[in-house]
Amino acid sequence: MARMSDNPLIIGRVIGDVVDVFSPTLKFTVTYNSNKRVYNGHELFPSTITIKPKVEVHGGDMRSFFTLVMTDPDVPGPSDPYLREHLHWIVTDIPGTTDVSFGEEIVSYEMPRPNIGIHRFVFLMFKQKRRQTVVMPPSSRERFNTRLFATQNDLGPPVAALFFNAQRETACRKR
Repeated sequence: MARMSDNPLIIGRVIGDVVDVFSPTLKFTVTYNSNKRVYNGHELFPSTITIKPKVEVHGGDMRSFFTLVMTDPDVPGPSDPYLREHLHWIVTDIPGTTDVSFGEEIVSYEMPRPNIGIHRFVFLMFKQKRRQTVVMPPSSRERFNTRLFATQNDLGPPVAALFFNAQRETACRKR
């Protein structure tokens, strides 16, 4: 059994900065350009994430519906993220054995454009209690709050999460 300290969502501070501790009960995959799969904590170049990814739900059933949220908690930069979070995408009513193309996009995909430092881009999957749970799309992408959005739309804790890192490609690549 994996220890909590081995959890990449804790190590990457997704749990804490974006959501509270939760138990994943679902798997999903995020793939950009049909070959760039997202793995927790891996880095992707902004040039490879310009168009929305394919997001597939594994382990749900056709009676279940899910909401996908993509957010950046590191705005404007990870050392002082005072504008946390920036919303990149929301898709609701995703049937449990399909992908996001079968859901309803209520906030269109916005490609990540990190300016300062290495940003985390977080995908969260929430199980809806029923269809059309999400009645209040956020009024703005700026200062989005995942916890508040989940509470307002009666979503409960996430059932799965994934995140990747990205930084400006023109930036010096020294570590």
